[in-house]
Amino acid sequence: MTIRRFSAAVFAATLLTAGLAACDSTGTGEAGASASPTVSGSAAPGSASPGTADAKQALLNSTNEIRNGNFRFTMTGVGTTAEGQVHQPSQSAQIKLSIGDASSDVSMKLDLVHLKPDSWVKLDLGGQAAKLPGVQGLNLGKYQHLDQSRIKGNRNLGFDFEKVDPAGSEVLTQGVTEVRQTGDGAYAGTIDVSKAAEAGSLNAELIKALGQQAQSVPFTAKLDPQGRLSELVVQIPAAGQNKAQDIRITYADYGAATAAQRPPADQVVEAPSELYNLFN
Repeated sequence: MTIRRFSAAVFAATLLTAGLAACDSTGTGEAGASASPTVSGSAAPGSASPGTADAKQALLNSTNEIRNGNFRFTMTGVGTTAEGQVHQPSQSAQIKLSIGDASSDVSMKLDLVHLKPDSWVKLDLGGQAAKLPGVQGLNLGKYQHLDQSRIKGNRNLGFDFEKVDPAGSEVLTQGVTEVRQTGDGAYAGTIDVSKAAEAGSLNAELIKALGQQAQSVPFTAKLDPQGRLSELVVQIPAAGQNKAQDIRITYADYGAATAAQRPPADQVVEAPSELYNLFN
């Protein structure tokens, strides 16, 4: 197995492949002030009740603060976790991704630091991944300084400070097809995830495997007292070889995140070609 094949196998299998980089949040308009949502059920075919409209607007409004790029976040799926912070004021971000664990056949950890105009990645491999031919040239355990010209447009290693949400919750909420309020700041409904391929918490392979199910995927959401999104759980049904699973996204510390720190100089090396080959 080559490094390139290992990369394709691991990253195609995880739901959070694109969570290493900011997604393309394609909303075209600024939502207005948050409406006071009311309890509602499903709308009749071809219509939407006022309560349903209010609940959906509340969800759309809940992602407004994310665009300001000052928050902490987490994403979890089966066998995969990601956490980090975005700090637009300093043009910095840090994202840590873990796939598998020490007991897994294959495991991978990445620590990505972006401090514009520089980026670094520290890569650790476990299990069979650490035994693959060629990994010795990857400078494992060191922060590898990335050539920006070689990661431009790369959703795994790059970060776009114009599109700051690694999970793509704005894209997801725009795909809501039915929603009702279930409690104070709590909502439930369905999302058409076929319209959310650009969300960093999903990938095209998963959406394709869902087929028609992709048009009505259950979700729950929680908003904080200020009406900002604090949790979104997308309940992916079983499809093909994929087991049923939850993708959970959380946000915290709006307006209070901290700047990412430049790695210590004695822990930094220039990234070799093998690293770019792994992620391209």
